[in-house]
Amino acid sequence: MNLILLGAPGAGKGTQSKLLQEKLHIPQISTGDMLRAAKQAKTPLGIQAETFMNAGKLVPDEVVIGLIRERLAAADTQQGFILDGFPRTVAQAEALGTLLKELGRSLNAVVNLEVPEAELIARLTGRRNCSNCGAGYHLQFSPPRQDSVCDRCGGPLIQREDDREHTIRKRLKIYQEQTAPLVAYYEKSGLLKSSLGTGPTDEVFNSLVVIVEGR
Repeated sequence: MNLILLGAPGAGKGTQSKLLQEKLHIPQISTGDMLRAAKQAKTPLGIQAETFMNAGKLVPDEVVIGLIRERLAAADTQQGFILDGFPRTVAQAEALGTLLKELGRSLNAVVNLEVPEAELIARLTGRRNCSNCGAGYHLQFSPPRQDSVCDRCGGPLIQREDDREHTIRKRLKIYQEQTAPLVAYYEKSGLLKSSLGTGPTDEVFNSLVVIVEGR
């Protein structure tokens, strides 16, 4: 089962792809995790990626595709994979299609998690992190026992710049401009399936399982 999980920032792609990984026994492939691992391992592509990341620039598509190629060559992907965070643009989707064809593999489904913008903003602005140990909380879904204090180490909780409303609105605007066209792209290919990303995590997950298993 070869899957792509699409959705705006805050839609729950990371959470749901990890649950799918456990259910389907196939790896979740996050480009963020992959870039960090390649950077730490000092692979040739990792060194290239690090140069761009350190300069605050986007890692070029050819480097990311190279990392995807390396990852899909690993033994644990032979029964399938879940791509989380890639592709982000139609150009990347086209490059991925070429790569999969070269590898003799194909996608089974592209699932789009749909969440209203107001809820995305509420989810993201509610996040807090400990400035000492990095533990994560959410003011609505998993609040700390004591306001603004980490349960684990007693450190102060902060709101990251990425989780402030003005930053989130910019991220959502970029998503609509660059990533949302992927929905139309995969719809044309007949691969796109949509699932509502609102409600309890287990309900969203059960709906996803029904979709990907074709029940």
